[in-house]
Amino acid sequence: MQAYLLSQQFSDSSLAENSTACPANATVCDGTSCVLPEDTFNETLSVVLSTVLTIMLALVMFSMGCNVEIKNFLRHIRRPWGICVGFLCQFGIMPLTAFLLSLAFNILPIQAVVVMIMGCCPGGTASNIIAYWVDGDMDLSISMTTCSTLLAMGMMPLCLFIYTKMWTDSDAIVLPYESIGISLVALVIPVSFGIFVNHKWPSKAKIILKVGSIVGAILIVIVAVVGGILYKGSWVITPKLWIIGTIFPAAGYTLGFFLARLAGLSWHRCRTVSLETGMQNTQLCSTIVQLSFTPEQLELMFTFPLIYSIFQLLFALLILAGYRLYRRHRVQTKTDVEKTEQKEDSKPNGKINEGFVSNETK
Repeated sequence: MQAYLLSQQFSDSSLAENSTACPANATVCDGTSCVLPEDTFNETLSVVLSTVLTIMLALVMFSMGCNVEIKNFLRHIRRPWGICVGFLCQFGIMPLTAFLLSLAFNILPIQAVVVMIMGCCPGGTASNIIAYWVDGDMDLSISMTTCSTLLAMGMMPLCLFIYTKMWTDSDAIVLPYESIGISLVALVIPVSFGIFVNHKWPSKAKIILKVGSIVGAILIVIVAVVGGILYKGSWVITPKLWIIGTIFPAAGYTLGFFLARLAGLSWHRCRTVSLETGMQNTQLCSTIVQLSFTPEQLELMFTFPLIYSIFQLLFALLILAGYRLYRRHRVQTKTDVEKTEQKEDSKPNGKINEGFVSNETK
């Protein structure tokens, strides 16, 4: 009623003069004072993003389970040295590295929390693909990814509780352990179901695995695009986060490799452990962050999982390229040696002396 009365008080010329001051969708307009309807676009988009993230992440983890063969998985469980080394890297090296980097660069508490969440995440599914291309131990790679995902239900909240106390004790930041727990449980169920599908219908599991790989790539793009719309200011962040996002995966690859070598693992297993350590489940980190923090906090932390994802993939491709060059060089060297040996073998090696042949040729 008030809006109706006010509208009667203004002539067409007055409305024209104030058109720049009052938007067309204003419910009440009094000079330069306007009442606008509540904009729920961002809220709706945020709910949609959270739902899509959860569903697509479940599909990715389901496809990962479809890559696990029970007999190979149980074989590594019975001889768990490789998995134990991977466990130490995943929940020992990575959280500690995240903590030290956060301290060294003195970033904001809420940004330190997202770096810690990334460091405590289990291994990502992309590591299995890269491990295949660098001639790694595929059974160990898949077993490590599966075990780290299952163990993350306990280890991830524990590591976050230990390492984030200095940032969360002030009550300014409250870690949503309930949301993190729900996200991890939601991970374990599709992985377990995927293992069952691979055991019962292995041919169908291979198709699901291919679909899941494509969905994983699409998921990263969706997070980047929709996140950029929702949190426009999140890309304008301190350069410190970009530097951490560059150093962190490189440190994971390097430390994982050297720890595996120190533990006496073979070279191809060292490459596997290295990839499993550096390649984190960035989709899980994005989902936890999206479901657990306020829009104001997301402005400061949402882009870090994407930054980490970019650089972990970049370094993985550099490792792959380096290994392929090394392998090609080794094969060429080996071929040259074999050709030289063949030429030497083709020469008569019997020593002729006054009509007699030495005993070496007999």
